[in-house]
Amino acid sequence: MKTLFVGVAQSKLSNTISMKTINLALLLLFFTNFAVIAQRQITPSETLKIEGKIKAEKTFSVADLEAFPKVAIADQTLYSHKGEVKSTVKDMKGVLLKTVLESIQFDYGKPKELNEFYFVFVATDGYKVVFSWNEIYNTEAGNNFYIVTEMEGKKLKDMEQRILFISTADLKSGRRYIKALEKIQIRRLE
Repeated sequence: MKTLFVGVAQSKLSNTISMKTINLALLLLFFTNFAVIAQRQITPSETLKIEGKIKAEKTFSVADLEAFPKVAIADQTLYSHKGEVKSTVKDMKGVLLKTVLESIQFDYGKPKELNEFYFVFVATDGYKVVFSWNEIYNTEAGNNFYIVTEMEGKKLKDMEQRILFISTADLKSGRRYIKALEKIQIRRLE
């Protein structure tokens, strides 16, 4: 009888452990799937289109962007809007945004009208960031806006986040770290 009782107890204990193991495995599977779903999947961009209040739209391919003269960009720690560290990006090279925009002719009558121009940077997932004409062309900040053409040993064509924009002078840099930038819309206040 004692042997039967011990055998039944071991069987129940074994079933309890098995059920706990199965429940734990299912719970982990659920949260793993949820985490994967919660992460944004961003489609990399293949071109950068510049449109809007300009004399002629222009589209730059990945090859066009890689052909610009590159400069080394210091490693950047990316901070969230709360000032928390999100990540660090390293070993970057890029082209100054103003260099890319040199071939663009703005559509305006008098130079003072440029004060009314602003730029909407749009990513493939709809994420948007706004800059003023003066911020780009009339402040030191504009000398810290880059299209990243190389990062962590990968060329632009091989980067999962292409086309990538970074502002290296921002205090909370994650807000204007734009992955998969596909267009810049140039607008004017009405």
